[in-house]
Amino acid sequence: MAELFGADWMRAFMTEWNNEPELAKALEKINFNSTIGYGFDGDNAPTGVIKIENGHAVAAGNYNGEALNWDLRATKENWEKWIKKGIGMMGLGMAYASRKLKFEVGDYSAMLKDPRMAGPFIKTFSVMGRI
Repeated sequence: MAELFGADWMRAFMTEWNNEPELAKALEKINFNSTIGYGFDGDNAPTGVIKIENGHAVAAGNYNGEALNWDLRATKENWEKWIKKGIGMMGLGMAYASRKLKFEVGDYSAMLKDPRMAGPFIKTFSVMGRI
């Protein structure tokens, strides 16, 4: 199995992202463009990055200093738990409130207030579980 958020893992995530209509197609409808970093709590930078254009993942790999719209961090144990079991809106809210999931960059509350973004964000966790 590829290292969590490593280059190979992120490229597999990109493929799964594009194969999931509840991500790619849903975000295409709102012209979602973003560069998203994923990493571990306490690290200076995210480990991996995925670039989304018009809802679709167009590039993914190791983080190399790209400007980020979102930078999500948690412990490896928490990432693995959420990837394995998924996370719902309530679980997401609890993870954020307890600081188990940190948004180093990005506006968590704005994302949750827009159901067109919140639903796909929740979906990313189950998509990660396919890798």
